[in-house]
Amino acid sequence: MHEETVTLNTADGPMDAFRVETEGTGRRPALLVLQEAFGVNAHIKNVCRRLADHGYTTLAPELFHRTGTGVELGYTDFSLVMPHFSRLTNAGLLTDINAGLMALADDPTVDSSRIGVIGFCVGGFATYLAAEQTSAKACVAFYGGGILRERPNVALTPIIDDTSRITKPILLLFGGQDQSIPADDVQIIDNVLTSLGKTHQVVTLPDGGHGFACDDRSAYHEPSADEAWKVTYDWLARNL
Repeated sequence: MHEETVTLNTADGPMDAFRVETEGTGRRPALLVLQEAFGVNAHIKNVCRRLADHGYTTLAPELFHRTGTGVELGYTDFSLVMPHFSRLTNAGLLTDINAGLMALADDPTVDSSRIGVIGFCVGGFATYLAAEQTSAKACVAFYGGGILRERPNVALTPIIDDTSRITKPILLLFGGQDQSIPADDVQIIDNVLTSLGKTHQVVTLPDGGHGFACDDRSAYHEPSADEAWKVTYDWLARNL
């Protein structure tokens, strides 16, 4: 396995990204990995490695590049997160997603017809945005907040009204104990996708809270994480 930090060009300046390439020859599927609100930290890098072990070239762009380079934030003091998180915008995320997808399409290890997006927390929101606004072949969103409702003190805006633009399969995973994304909101998102005839799957892990798949957080719930990853790998195998 080979890993490195690469620099991508965006309309808003250079953006570093963590890239992992599994061993082997020939072109393979790839995944753009979109961070939580805590930066491209050890957890996100481990997610990249985990997916690379399953045969995907992975790339995790630093979505906070407008407010710093190499931003990695702790999980316990959200006041340190907000100066970065609050300045994210839908347009900025889309700029960064497209830069990442273009880099993967140009990657000599990647089959450009098999590029997907997977994201966590705000990266889950960004993944839904990617499903609406990009050509990514398949998308997986873990506990993406803000898809349906506006959140206070942030510049990101809800994206549910553009669901009709989704053309590729999307998997959404939520925690049944996630107080920031109520079960009623999850049902509404599922209903909208269903009513529009979108190829999708919504899975709620009943005992998981927000961040249940991050083994560096106190919210980590191993049985929920294990099941979510099983569903994810099955979904990717079928759709990417």
